[in-house]
Amino acid sequence: MSVVSETPQKITFRRYKDGDNKVRRLNEKIFQASYTYKCPTYIQSTPPCQGSCPAGEDIRGYLAIVRGTEKPPVGADGKPTMAWQEYAWRRLTEANPFPSVMGRVCPAPCETGCNRNEVEDHVGINSVEHFLGEYAIANKLKFNKPAHTTGKKVAILGAGPAGLSCAYQLALKGHEVTVFDEHEFLGGMMRYGIPGFRTPRDVLDAEIQRILDLGVKTRMKTRVGTDITMEQIRKDFDAVFLGMGAQAGRALPIADSAAPNVVTATAFLKAFNDGRLQHVGKRVVVVGGGDTSIDVATVARRLGHIKHAKPTDAELAIAGRLAHDVADISVKQGADVTLTSIFNIDKMQANKHEIEQALAEGIQIIGSLAPVGIVRDANGRATALRVAKCEAKMAGGKLEIKNIEGSEHDIEADLIVSAIGQAVDFTGLEQFNNGKGAVSTDRNYVVNGQPGVFAGGDVIRPHLLTTAIGHGSIAADGIHHYMNGQELEKRPKIDAHQFDLIRKLAEKGLEPKENHEPMRGTCDSNAAVHNFDNRSDRYIIPHDKLFLGHFSYVARNQRAVTTLDKESALGNFQDRLGVLDEKQTVAEAKRCMSCGMCFECDNCVVYCPQTAVYRVKKTESTLGRYVATDYDKCIGCHICADVCPTGYIQMGLGE
Repeated sequence: MSVVSETPQKITFRRYKDGDNKVRRLNEKIFQASYTYKCPTYIQSTPPCQGSCPAGEDIRGYLAIVRGTEKPPVGADGKPTMAWQEYAWRRLTEANPFPSVMGRVCPAPCETGCNRNEVEDHVGINSVEHFLGEYAIANKLKFNKPAHTTGKKVAILGAGPAGLSCAYQLALKGHEVTVFDEHEFLGGMMRYGIPGFRTPRDVLDAEIQRILDLGVKTRMKTRVGTDITMEQIRKDFDAVFLGMGAQAGRALPIADSAAPNVVTATAFLKAFNDGRLQHVGKRVVVVGGGDTSIDVATVARRLGHIKHAKPTDAELAIAGRLAHDVADISVKQGADVTLTSIFNIDKMQANKHEIEQALAEGIQIIGSLAPVGIVRDANGRATALRVAKCEAKMAGGKLEIKNIEGSEHDIEADLIVSAIGQAVDFTGLEQFNNGKGAVSTDRNYVVNGQPGVFAGGDVIRPHLLTTAIGHGSIAADGIHHYMNGQELEKRPKIDAHQFDLIRKLAEKGLEPKENHEPMRGTCDSNAAVHNFDNRSDRYIIPHDKLFLGHFSYVARNQRAVTTLDKESALGNFQDRLGVLDEKQTVAEAKRCMSCGMCFECDNCVVYCPQTAVYRVKKTESTLGRYVATDYDKCIGCHICADVCPTGYIQMGLGE
C-alpha cells in the first residue's frame, strides 16, 4: 500500500536538502578565512518594491518608520517633533500626494516585486499606504508651504493624477501654478474614470484640497486649445505641462459600432460619476479585460435596470441629454452583465482581486472571445454582440489575435460598452500629436521639439494612475531646472525616492561639513558608516542576495473586504475596502525585510568571530549607520555578509 503525501511547500532558503544528516562545522572556513582579500562594505541598494513603483515611493523608508526602526526627529526638548504616523506619511507623500486614494485603487506592482514572496507572501504595502492616508485625513495633516516663492509661473493642462502631481511638486518648489481643466471638478480619471465606491469622493476631495492649500490656482471648465489658445498660454507662463489624459474612449474596431447603444467605457463611467446614469438595460455586455472593464461591469451590476424604462434612456443619459429622475421612484431589478476578453481569464490584465469580486457579484466573465460584429434591429439599435472564439498572444511586443473559424455566436445585449482602451483628444492641440494619438517625450518628459513644454500621464501612454503620478513628479523636476536656466539632469537608472543618509545625519546634528556626493564613506571619514556606498540609483537587490533563513513564516495582515453577491450588489455604492488598525499596520510593516538597508538586527555583531563588527556609538549612530567594522581585526571571513538578512553588508575592498 502506498501512502500519498502532500507535496511540501518549496522553501528557497533551506541550507540542507532532504536526507542530509551530517552537520558541517564552520571552524575550518573561519580559520582559513584570513586568506581572503575582501572585507565587509555597507551597500545601500534599491529594494524591488521601490524599483517596481511607478510613482517612485520610498516604500522601504516609510515602512521602516511604521515599524519603529527609523525614529522621527527630536526637538530641543528631546521629544519627537511629530508622531510616527505623520513622519511616515510625510516620507510617503514626497513622491505621492494621494496615499488614501492609491492605497485603495493601485494594483500594487510593488507587492508583485516584493522579495518577501520568496518566504511566504508579499508585504501589504498598499494597506500600510491606505492606513497612513486615512490617518492624515482624520488628523487634518497639511503639506508644508515653501519658505520662498520664485515668481515663475507654470500652466498645468489637465487636473488628473499627472497634472495634480506636477502641480504639487512645483508648488513645493515655490513656483506659481495654475491648473486648467475642462471639467467642473478636479481629479481627472480619479473622479470621472473610477467609480465612487472605489475612490470615495470625500477622500479624493481631501487629498486634492491639500494641494490647493499650497496656493495652486485653478481654472475649471476651461479647455486649452478651444477656450484659450496654446499661444496665449505660452505667452503668459514660463513653462507648460500637458496632463490632459486620455479621456476619449476607443470604439470597437468592428462594423456597426456606431449604434446608439454601443458606447465607450469612458463615456459610461463619466455619465455615472456625473450622476446622469442611474440605471442600465437588462442585458449589458462589456468588452475589455482590464481594470476599466471591471469598473464598468460592477457599476452596471449596482445600477441595475428598470423594467418599464424606455430602451433609449441609458444611451441618452450617457450622451448627456437625459437625467433619470424616474430612477429615484422606480423599483430596480438586477442587470445581467457579461464581460468578454480576448485573453483567458487568468491572462486578463485586470487586478486579480477585482476579477474575483466581479465573479462573486454574479458578473459572467468569458475569456478567449473577440468581437466581430454588431447585430442591429430595424431602428439601428444593437440587440447583440457577435463574437468568435479566439487565441490571443503577445509576439515581439505586438498583439496577435487568431479567430477560430466557425465559432461565431451572439450575446444578446441592450447596452454594449467598449472598454478596449482610451484615446487623447487633441482638438486645438494638434501640434503635440506624434501621429500615433499620443505625445512623444524624452526621459525628462520634455515634449520633442518643444522646449519648455513637458508632458506626462496617459497623453504619453495610457497606464496606471500611479504611473501618471510618477510622470508628474519627474516632469516637475525638469520644469524647475528649465525655469532656472539649468541643464536638465540625466535621470538615474532607478528613478525612485530613496533613504537619504545625509538628511538623517542632519536631523541628528551630525551632518558632515564636507561635500559627499555621490554619498560614500571611507574608514577615515565620519560622513557615513565605514566604506558605505549608495548604489540605489543603479542596483536593485534580488532575493538571492539576502539571508532568507533569518525570516520566519508570518501571515500577512489583510484588510477586510466586503464581498457582495448578485443581490446585495444592486444599489450598493459603499466603500468595500476596510483599513488596517494601528496594531495590524505596525505588524505588517515589521514583515518588511528592509532589502538593501540595515534594520538593526545585530546578526553581524553577534556572529563575527573576531569582534571586528561593532555598534556605532549612540551619539553618532543613525539608521544606516548602526554598525561599522574595525578593519585591523577583520580577517575577511564573510560571516557578517552571510548572516545579514537584508544584503546591506557585502564583501568588497579590493575589486
